Amino acid sequence: MKSEIKVKLVSLYETDYQLWLDKTAAELRSQDFSNLDLENLIEEIESLGKSEKHAISSYLMQLCEYLLKMKYWESERESCFRGWDLEVANFRLQIQAQLEISPSLKSFLQDNFPKQYKNGRKLFLKASRLDSRIIPEEPDFTLEQALDEDWLPWQPE
Repeated sequence: MKSEIKVKLVSLYETDYQLWLDKTAAELRSQDFSNLDLENLIEEIESLGKSEKHAISSYLMQLCEYLLKMKYWESERESCFRGWDLEVANFRLQIQAQLEISPSLKSFLQDNFPKQYKNGRKLFLKASRLDSRIIPEEPDFTLEQALDEDWLPWQPE
């Protein structure tokens, strides 16, 4: 009997994800642990963590890209600075929101900073077509500076 229920749940997971979520939540609320589709539930929980890490990594990469634009892309700075400043503020807010929900991601962010700086640098170089030799391969600002809402790598006059 139990194996029949499990087969139905696995099938439900594959055929109607929302209904599977509703049933799983109801089973958890009623503490009906014997009917839980544990395999897919564990997979979903692990996936949530990966999604949060992916999102915060993406925001950090884009933040680095825009900080580099502000500092090094002189020919576009005057006409684009306001938009870049808005994007920097947006990415900082997104990162802060993620850290409020999951403070443990701060150490992940610190560990991931060099990689995301390099990715942001690649995007910046592709957009600007500037000589890569003038853009540092390693960050010339810290993660703390990048996240500080009062810090910018270049200030308008």
